[in-house]
Amino acid sequence: MSNKVEGLHHLAIATADMKSQIEYFTDKLGMELQALYWMHGVENTFHAFLRLNDESSVAFVHNPDIAEVESEIGVTHSGNAGAKCAPGTMQHLAFKVKNNDELMAMRDRLRSKGVPVMGPIEHGMCRSIYFAGLENMTLELSYSNEPIDNNAWIDPEVVDLLGITEDELAGYKKTAAFADSGGTVPNPGIDAPGPHMNYPPERYAAILTASDEAVLHSVPSEPPVKVA
Repeated sequence: MSNKVEGLHHLAIATADMKSQIEYFTDKLGMELQALYWMHGVENTFHAFLRLNDESSVAFVHNPDIAEVESEIGVTHSGNAGAKCAPGTMQHLAFKVKNNDELMAMRDRLRSKGVPVMGPIEHGMCRSIYFAGLENMTLELSYSNEPIDNNAWIDPEVVDLLGITEDELAGYKKTAAFADSGGTVPNPGIDAPGPHMNYPPERYAAILTASDEAVLHSVPSEPPVKVA
């Protein structure tokens, strides 16, 4: 059994203006709105999914309080694909296209709709264009002609500067096999090393002590519209 993550299912991004984000991603990037509903288990919050392919989406989360959170370039947002932002925040978001023809077609689409685009830039491992999204997002479209060769694209100088040993590097390049227990391993407790999710303490304790079966059925799972 490989126990490997296979791809992106969705990336959730906070927004103070859900309608404008839907308009941007459908009009400027040609994505299709797949879902728009009350976010399961979260009070007064909408969730939207925009299609990348049958298995992957970019998602947005909106509630009225998000507008009160101040954005600051260099802290909450990078502002461009080479600038800093806070640890754990999204520096930029790159979407995949099929080839150079599709990359150029998307550049035409964006520029014709008034969105300035930088590139393409040839990186060797991929070719990319860069542009701005709403609410200070930094976006990229990119394609690769072949899988990235980790023997060619892991720089020994950077490995050394990060203090990565030869044994550690070998483990990073090919992760060790893991024998799962068929989903029967119990949840670690609140004193586990973590990292831990940032819920209110009482709620988090209840989450960790609840049965997996109870969590599985803790939110609605039926779509909001009955389709004949």
